[in-house]
Amino acid sequence: MDLKEKLVSSFMAFENKVDVDTPVHAIRSDAFKIFETTGFPSKRDENWKYTSLNSVLKQDYSVFPKQENAIEFGDVKSYLIHEIDAYKIIFIDGKYSSHLSQTTHDGIDVCLMSSALNKPKYRLVIENYFNKVAEKDGLTSLNTAFSSEGAYIHIPKNKLVNKPIQIIHFSTGSEEAVMLQPRNLIVVDENSHVQIIERHQSLTDNPVLTNSVTEIFANKRAIVDYYKLQNDNENASLIDSTYVNQKQESHVSVHTFSFGGKLTRNNLHFYQNGERIDSTLNGITIIGKKQHVDHNTLVHHIEPNCESHQDYKGIFNDNSTGVFNGKVVVNKEAQKTNAFQSNNNILLSDKATINSKPQLEIFADDVKCSHGCTIGQLDESAMFYLRSRGIPAKEAKALLMYAFSNNVLDSVKIPEVKTRITKIIAEKLGVNLGFDL
Repeated sequence: MDLKEKLVSSFMAFENKVDVDTPVHAIRSDAFKIFETTGFPSKRDENWKYTSLNSVLKQDYSVFPKQENAIEFGDVKSYLIHEIDAYKIIFIDGKYSSHLSQTTHDGIDVCLMSSALNKPKYRLVIENYFNKVAEKDGLTSLNTAFSSEGAYIHIPKNKLVNKPIQIIHFSTGSEEAVMLQPRNLIVVDENSHVQIIERHQSLTDNPVLTNSVTEIFANKRAIVDYYKLQNDNENASLIDSTYVNQKQESHVSVHTFSFGGKLTRNNLHFYQNGERIDSTLNGITIIGKKQHVDHNTLVHHIEPNCESHQDYKGIFNDNSTGVFNGKVVVNKEAQKTNAFQSNNNILLSDKATINSKPQLEIFADDVKCSHGCTIGQLDESAMFYLRSRGIPAKEAKALLMYAFSNNVLDSVKIPEVKTRITKIIAEKLGVNLGFDL
């Protein structure tokens, strides 16, 4: 039985466990019909031309993981950014871990999707927002069909959340192979501000496939800073689909740091539904061996007087492969749009590969839009300069690569996150950068 057949048979068992009387039941059923028709994407699909899921899908995944193993704080402390005081929503093998988590009732809703999907007090928000911006492709629809657990965050009007929120999904490897499908819904109301840090982490070398979907709604003048840390084990694969719907004068930034995992696919799609909106999409990828990271981005400018900024940096070593497929769409009505997209890459090995496809579709005539892509090696003259100052070759190489990615790091607004990312970069480069962190 292949994975699709297993999921089809498992959906019937899943439906028997959930409340069929909730409004979400029809959404799940319709979504599963889409998955049955569409299935998993293949390289025949234009958006998946350079990314094959064949090696990932051949595993015999457990679709419904067993109950969580006994995990203590000491087992996962290193994966938390514990230098900062933060709310924590932690899941172990897809199940909420109450003893590791720290949620709040301080005027904001930070709780579980399972509660939000089933309790009447959340019904209005679910009806207005759940599955309203997520696309109807096969993988997202599969997640929607099995949606039951994840993070539900609702920030009411005029609220500055006083500390970041960490969402972390751990896999214990209690089964030979497991498939997880977390679903997050984040609604930030008018004039509110929140910072969120997300991580998926396997604690063993057993194969893990995570198909994660996050919907973010930023209402008028809302500010959302979102940070994705991807530094998983070599047998863990992640398909992360994040959809952002912005209203008038909102600011949303998403930083994606991809350093580990077997295969990582990031779908990050922004929809600007209002004027004077600002969208920021930044990323750093540093991988080696046979790792594969694919960034697929979309910014859809629908109304006038808005901006978007994309800056993705990639460093590829050994036999690793990178993909950047970025699209900016500017509607005819979206005059006075400023949209900028940049994808710069360094290949450290003759066997490393990057496939970059920046795209602009502009239907307005009064806009400032640009895109650019560079693929090359380290600057030999810069290397010579550093070596002539007595810096060893390894450290000189690392300094150049750090400088290459530094403008993305400079845009990180949480100092402790910037420190953690800098340390990971140093570990990936195999040097001590010598900064006072």
